[in-house]
Amino acid sequence: MRELDLSTRYGIKRTVPYSFQEALDRTRSALAQEGFGVLTEIDVRATLHKKLGVADFPPYVILGACNPPLAYRALQAEFDLGLLLPCNVVVYEQNGQVTVAAVEPRTMMEVVHNPAVEEIAREVRARLERVLAAL
Repeated sequence: MRELDLSTRYGIKRTVPYSFQEALDRTRSALAQEGFGVLTEIDVRATLHKKLGVADFPPYVILGACNPPLAYRALQAEFDLGLLLPCNVVVYEQNGQVTVAAVEPRTMMEVVHNPAVEEIAREVRARLERVLAAL
């Protein structure tokens, strides 16, 4: 398994050796392999161009990923947890490099203070690490 390039308090990410489109396609596939579906997809570049006339923003897509069994378990443990779902994964190009990043679920769930949710967050983190390593 390849190591992550960088981790922040709120996310994990790695630079990948692919074009933006190939990274996006591979990310969708890797998410599916870990049981995640993509519920939402936001093309930030297109949105900024359409809504604000921004013409020079780099390619940037936000994927709203969800693993239904894990989401169901989390919602059973903490009904209002839907406020923190889905797990966002971003693919972007910056300075000639393509990066894939995922939310750090353990940090997101710290505000909940529920041990059952913390356990699920650890499992989600492990799955997202495998997604990034598969790229």
